[in-house]
Amino acid sequence: MVKIDPDRLMADLKQLRSFGATGPGVVRLSLSPVDLAAREWLAGRMSDAGLDARIDGIGTVFGRSRNPGPALLIGSHTDTQPTGGWLDGAMGVIYGLEIARALGEHDATRNLAVDVASWIDEEGTFSGLLGSRSFVGEEVDSAIRDAANRQGERLEDVLAAAGLAGRPRAQFEPGRQLAYLEPHIEQGGRLEAIGKAIGVVTTIVGMRELRLRFTGQRNHAGTTPMAIRRDAGAALVAFIATLNDAFKQLADADTVWTVGRIDLEPGSMSVVPGTADMYLQFRDANPARLQAMESALAELVRDFNARNAVSVELQTVDEPIDPVSMDATLAEHIARAAEAVAPGQWLRMPSGAAHDAQVIARCMPACMMFVPSIGGVSHDFIEDTAEQHIVLGCQVAASAAASMLLELAAKAA
Repeated sequence: MVKIDPDRLMADLKQLRSFGATGPGVVRLSLSPVDLAAREWLAGRMSDAGLDARIDGIGTVFGRSRNPGPALLIGSHTDTQPTGGWLDGAMGVIYGLEIARALGEHDATRNLAVDVASWIDEEGTFSGLLGSRSFVGEEVDSAIRDAANRQGERLEDVLAAAGLAGRPRAQFEPGRQLAYLEPHIEQGGRLEAIGKAIGVVTTIVGMRELRLRFTGQRNHAGTTPMAIRRDAGAALVAFIATLNDAFKQLADADTVWTVGRIDLEPGSMSVVPGTADMYLQFRDANPARLQAMESALAELVRDFNARNAVSVELQTVDEPIDPVSMDATLAEHIARAAEAVAPGQWLRMPSGAAHDAQVIARCMPACMMFVPSIGGVSHDFIEDTAEQHIVLGCQVAASAAASMLLELAAKAA
């Protein structure tokens, strides 16, 4: 079995953590100065590992093995949320780096090709999943032209200022890159709750994001009797309760929905809100259930408008994302490696979060594996994973990677 170096793995993870460290967490937004510094450091570490490394024209760090294919591509992201954890995405990238080194240090695997990627902007500071979308050949030039961050900085300007504009972009190499592996923290509490150490991902869930705008009549909060009010805020709150009841009738244990933002206009305690916006997201691994939830929501809107003085309009915020199944053959390599390294300590499970793997799956077979998140917390400074689980997960990933590559090489021979 290929053996990783736990000390080297943890040293690199902790060094990456230092770029943007904020208390126990990290603030490393895509293409910020600290993110660019981290990418330069990462490219250097990839070069030290014998990979041909570069930062491409949109900021993806790509390390290409000097060995001929077939190649296994291992990747994730190193950008963070505004209040990010130190392992979300970063762990998978450093796993890839360590696996490339570990395979190169063993006679049986030193000729195998592992490419490593840190995709730009998975978290959507400018345009979500931008690096992987570019890699698979999606037309992203319009997104680059139009995208800006919350501070109003245009992506085109930031790339130019960083000296990246005009550089070639990393692109999928058909015939060479034959499989993709993305290791990741779970970002939920299932593994910890049942005492398991490894999750073998079956599906990345689909997602819908919508805005519901309630329109009533702005009026004085002291002089307008309750009986004649057209209170958009009160209507919105009542609608959420109805929505919850309807979705519960359709849901299974993995279905989730979230009202993540509410805006009231004008937002004064002395004014009855005239408009109210509610931002709704729902996710599920079953496309039929997603469709049923969409249909139920549309029916609730029609019924609400027929019965109320306040009206509601349903608008799409972003393009629908459909569920993506992970490759069963690759998943079996992970399962066998998990059973060999941690017998009985793994399970198959869906991913409730979006990942670059769902994009990469458009051009090659893709798979994912999880390690536990302490308390099920992610996208927060306190996000963490026990060191023994980080090391164990990397050993499982390395064993699975070697198995995948040996099988791919045998088929290509």
